[in-house]
Amino acid sequence: MNSPDTDTDTPAVAPTCSAKGCREAAAWVLAWNNPTLHTPERRKTWLACEEHREHLSQFLGVRGFLKDVVKLDEWVQPEGSERR
Repeated sequence: MNSPDTDTDTPAVAPTCSAKGCREAAAWVLAWNNPTLHTPERRKTWLACEEHREHLSQFLGVRGFLKDVVKLDEWVQPEGSERR
């Protein structure tokens, strides 16, 4: 899946939706956490276009993984949620 984090060594590429086969521009960050695998403060991210935001949110939500949905341009990685 795509991550909103950027790598300063590569050219800027517009983030794309994480839905399978979708190449649309991402507009949303879906922050999630699998409590059986991750510490409570850890946040993994999927990106979503307008069309797939609801579908991806429901997919994560029914599993109890979805923690937050934020506009991409407003996303701030929570402190302590980065990979160790």
